[in-house]
Amino acid sequence: MLAKADFADLDALWNNLPSKPAWTVVRAPEVGMVMTRGRAGGTGQRFNLGEVTVTRCAVQLEYGAIGFGYVMGRNRRHAELAAAVDAMLQTPSRRDALERAIIAPLTLRLEESRQKRSRKAAATKVEFFTMVRGS
Repeated sequence: MLAKADFADLDALWNNLPSKPAWTVVRAPEVGMVMTRGRAGGTGQRFNLGEVTVTRCAVQLEYGAIGFGYVMGRNRRHAELAAAVDAMLQTPSRRDALERAIIAPLTLRLEESRQKRSRKAAATKVEFFTMVRGS
């Protein structure tokens, strides 16, 4: 959810958190490429579709939890925030609060975005039919 989230949404939710732990960057945000794969027809044989840009980061919270963030694109801050939230989610005392404050709203926004795209695609759907001539 953190990787798929729009950065502006994640950043706003992060800024609204009442308490944020300090962290040390274990692996500074790095930009690289990853090969993506596809399937012919969605279910057929796999093939290399192309490369996408990915940014990764690893952080360690002051109390020891280590988190990792991988996001598509070149947004280093997005990768760092994703890693920080990942580390915080590993802490049982913070997990439920983070689920409510960050994960649930991001899930809702992602679902709304999917539904919007689906409605837009459905509006362009064309129905074809064939008329059969008499015998």
